Amino acid sequence: MRVLVLTVVHDPEDARIRHRQIVALRKAGHQVTLAAPFAAYGRSVPDDLEVIDIPRSFGRHRLTAARAARQLLRRHGRAFDVVLMHDPELVLATVGLKVPGLVWDVHEDTAAALRMKPWLPRVGRPAGTLLIRAIERSAERRMPLILAEESYATRFRKPHTVVRNSVAVPDDVSVPVGDRVIYLGRLTAARGALELIELGRRLAPNIEMHLVGTADAECRAAIEAAQAEGAVRWHGFIPNDQALTMLPGALAGLSLLHEQPNYAHSRPTKIVEYMAHGLPVVTTPNPASAELVMLHRCGTVVPFGDVAAAEAAVRRLRDDPVERRRMADAGRAAVAAHYSWDADADLFVHSLERMAHATAR
Repeated sequence: MRVLVLTVVHDPEDARIRHRQIVALRKAGHQVTLAAPFAAYGRSVPDDLEVIDIPRSFGRHRLTAARAARQLLRRHGRAFDVVLMHDPELVLATVGLKVPGLVWDVHEDTAAALRMKPWLPRVGRPAGTLLIRAIERSAERRMPLILAEESYATRFRKPHTVVRNSVAVPDDVSVPVGDRVIYLGRLTAARGALELIELGRRLAPNIEMHLVGTADAECRAAIEAAQAEGAVRWHGFIPNDQALTMLPGALAGLSLLHEQPNYAHSRPTKIVEYMAHGLPVVTTPNPASAELVMLHRCGTVVPFGDVAAAEAAVRRLRDDPVERRRMADAGRAAVAAHYSWDADADLFVHSLERMAHATAR
């Protein structure tokens, strides 16, 4: 197949897109072109992949990116067997276009995420939610869907393929455990950035707090100040495949998400990545996160906003290496048995092949 992977919202280095789906397609022998906002995110263009740089859709600035995507598909869409889209605005951008092979990969509960966006006034959020639901209904009528979570199925009338945010399991993570904890992912207030900073202050200087990821403007100054005082080590953005190499040997992986509808039913990929790389997890009690950790007994669940409880959990892991090792081994075994990308990669590739075949008939 010739596959166009298209996003105007996600980072070109998004782990699901760049490091799982595209890798799986190319490994299966398919030709892939990635159209994404490389320049807008400040990402370098990879030498080994055909790419198209397009504008980024963010905040209230979305029309330019949608127009660019529509123009791209009008000119070149029919040259591809599959156009794998990753953003709801691309569903709108394709209305009226006669492009075969459109597929929407539904990453999140967009309506719930919309209610958290600071750029959208509260008075406009109900209308925004209605628009998202209308986009979902339109997509379901016009194209196949792939869902990233089983829980998303209730938003749609028909059954759709679920390709989970599972992860690759490294063969060996046997490195010495050091006095450090780590957070991997985008840093925002809702994702617990301020709690991570305070936790870093409480743990310093005996236990280092490492933050790996891009920081939103709302918390960037606080992170920079914490780094200047030695409370945290902020590494900024690091591509996912490189960032994962920083996990083994940490005391714990942290996920201090706030209590938000968008986090309630989505399993954070970072937690599964921590487990796969031999890290016990310290997480807040969003249902999907708590269920994962409690089911496999691979970490500790602490109350929302309770930095003291998170500190106590980390210190217990440092003081009890036997229990820490038990949690680490339990997490690794759980991912290998239930959340490995190996099985989902085959499902993903075969699903796209089937969709392309149906379009070509």
